[in-house]
Amino acid sequence: MSEKSKSSFVRKQVAARAAAPSKAAQTRSAILDAGRAFLNVHPFRHLTVGNLMAATDYSRSAFYQHFNDLHGLMEALLDEVKGGIVQGAQPWFSGDGDSVASLQESLTALVDVGHEHGSILRAVADAAPNDDRLEYVWQSFLGSFDEIVASRIAADQERGLTPEFEPMPVARALNRMDAGVLIHAFGSAKKARKKEVLSGLMRVWISTLYPFDAASIIGQQKE
Repeated sequence: MSEKSKSSFVRKQVAARAAAPSKAAQTRSAILDAGRAFLNVHPFRHLTVGNLMAATDYSRSAFYQHFNDLHGLMEALLDEVKGGIVQGAQPWFSGDGDSVASLQESLTALVDVGHEHGSILRAVADAAPNDDRLEYVWQSFLGSFDEIVASRIAADQERGLTPEFEPMPVARALNRMDAGVLIHAFGSAKKARKKEVLSGLMRVWISTLYPFDAASIIGQQKE
């Protein structure tokens, strides 16, 4: 092998090692995957570090290298869901383009995230009323979207696209409606059809925020 070929080979090896996830990242990912799998069929109250780690190739001690406790695991799982929702909602959150079209794009992404992670939403929501820490986590999760939705509503009101009303209470109502619908539709093994869930959410959001065009838009959805 020539010196040039050796140098190229070494560079490729270094790049491959840099791109590969670290052992710690692989362990954390395996624990999170096991948590998701468990919550697909069991409530949070049945989750223990023992039965969680039994589903992985790692020891109990490995769990505590990444999480303080099971509540920390749940927070991490919920943070992943939040990240997916925020990323998917950018078309509408950004305020660019057509309001209704960007809203539909964002709600489509929301339904996709809910379909994939509905069991996590259900697990946290079900456990929250009897668990102060999860109650705080759940309310913080819901509340994190209120300000940004209220801000977008206010911006559309200034543009004359949305009727005048107090944005924050409506933002809270819409966000909690979304959570309830996603949990009901996707929180169990038998999932609803994404198209029907999206249609229901779109009807409520459009009728609330863009009623001036609601009739024609909803009619187009039926076609």
